[in-house]
Amino acid sequence: MSKKGNNAAAVLAGLLAGAAAGVVLGMLYAPEEGKETRKKIKEKANDLKDQAVDQYGKVTEKAKEKYTEVSGIVRDQYGNISSTFKETVDNVAHTVRDGYDKYKDQAVAQATDVVKDVETELDGLK
Repeated sequence: MSKKGNNAAAVLAGLLAGAAAGVVLGMLYAPEEGKETRKKIKEKANDLKDQAVDQYGKVTEKAKEKYTEVSGIVRDQYGNISSTFKETVDNVAHTVRDGYDKYKDQAVAQATDVVKDVETELDGLK
């Protein structure tokens, strides 16, 4: 996860912890019976837990969406790069083959000419 995502999670956790502490302190100082105060604390704790679970679900879903989005982009780019690389290799191979065939034919023709010249020279020496 990015630093921005980590910072957001830390801020969210801090807000929830601060809210929980504020609720608990407010209830402890409220002029009610202990049983009623404990009941309210339990209810608020459950509410905060539910909120945390809900936020976790939202963050997880958002992370999954981003992962899917980014992996799709990476997959597409890999396909494009792979295709371009293959085309380039094919073009280079074709150019090399054409060059080889061209120069091979020239080399054979020159070698044939040299052989003929040598034969002519040898015939002249006889």
